[in-house]
Amino acid sequence: VQLQASGGGLVQTGGSLTLSCAASTQTFSNYPKAWFHQAPGKEREFVAAISGSGNITYYTNSVKGRFAISRDNAKNMVYLQMNNLKPEDTAVYYCAAEKRLIRRDGVVSATDFGNWGRGTQVTVSS
Repeated sequence: VQLQASGGGLVQTGGSLTLSCAASTQTFSNYPKAWFHQAPGKEREFVAAISGSGNITYYTNSVKGRFAISRDNAKNMVYLQMNNLKPEDTAVYYCAAEKRLIRRDGVVSATDFGNWGRGTQVTVSS
């Protein structure tokens, strides 16, 4: 596995978590990266993305103002700071990497990412 997400857990509504994604190969060090989540019975959905340099970020509307994606290329890490968590944020969170960050009509799709790691479970209790 070349990407490994960690940091998930159980929190109450309004709580915070920080997810981390470690890349085990330097191949991904400057790739754009993204976080997706997948709830039971649902498709994998886009959460946030960051450019290779880290100066451009994108978020799905439901997390704007609550989540922040960042990266440290020297450490080959990407992070997702999640604040004011809601029960609807409950899902398995995955990090992904790809050479190019593609947006179609402002949408980032999981099908445009070919490199995935194992997910980490985030559960928000009401």
